Amino acid sequence: MSTSKRFLKALWELFRLEHGLMYGFGVIIGIYVSDPHFTDLSKIIFGYLTAVFLQASAFALNDYSDYEVDVANNRLDRPLVRGDLSRDTALKSGLLMMPLGFASAGLISPLALLFAVIVTVIGYFYNIKLKEYGFAGNVYIAFTMAVPFLFGSIVASNTITESVSLLSSMAFLSGLGREIMKGIEDVEGDALRNVRSVARVMGVRVAALTSAFLYIVAVIISPLPLLVLGEYFMDLKYAFPVLVTDVMLVYVAIMVVRKHEKELISKYRKLTLIAMVFGLVGFLAGAF
Repeated sequence: MSTSKRFLKALWELFRLEHGLMYGFGVIIGIYVSDPHFTDLSKIIFGYLTAVFLQASAFALNDYSDYEVDVANNRLDRPLVRGDLSRDTALKSGLLMMPLGFASAGLISPLALLFAVIVTVIGYFYNIKLKEYGFAGNVYIAFTMAVPFLFGSIVASNTITESVSLLSSMAFLSGLGREIMKGIEDVEGDALRNVRSVARVMGVRVAALTSAFLYIVAVIISPLPLLVLGEYFMDLKYAFPVLVTDVMLVYVAIMVVRKHEKELISKYRKLTLIAMVFGLVGFLAGAF
């Protein structure tokens, strides 16, 4: 691989652009779940770009802050650990992405900009200190998984709609389960920074049971749109993808309680990510 291609690959991994692109998709879902007839293309584009830029900034600064922990965890999927990028590059590129994200949000509305600034500031506090508080840090990361939908609702209607609130709550619960489960995988590295994760403070077994419980709660509330939101969701376009999500989350909940060795957690997290994608598809399809 050429030097330029290696550098671009390392930047993609630093920014976790696949996550940013998915978060942008989440904003679009939030827009159309909030208002299926929304037609302002410029706001859709700026909403998408806001998510991509600010997530890139957050991930880059997270890798900068977590460098020692990632080395201890032998995170060779991190370009800083492999030496493909310097910490200075991660810091500068992360700071560069922030004003680009704010500019995109500001072109939508003052409320969108305010929301983006508040979430970003909390995110930087997470990188510096909040992560060390374990569960509180998990709650923040789970909140960021709900944020794109909330932001999309603000883009479309300048408020948080009932339908988006339901979608966000399911994303939050499953995201919180993923983060608590991740703590099982990161126990050794978290000890270096004294991150008080559920797995470190209460044990791996309790962390596994807690994450499984959260997945099951997310599954339990998934039929609510069919009952509460009316005609938009009374069809198979919503029900089938969400059923796939539910089956996958239940499977992971059972498996993580039965087998929660560190090497299996990455597999479970990938399955939950796929499950969440199906859920997003269901909500978007159900809005039309």
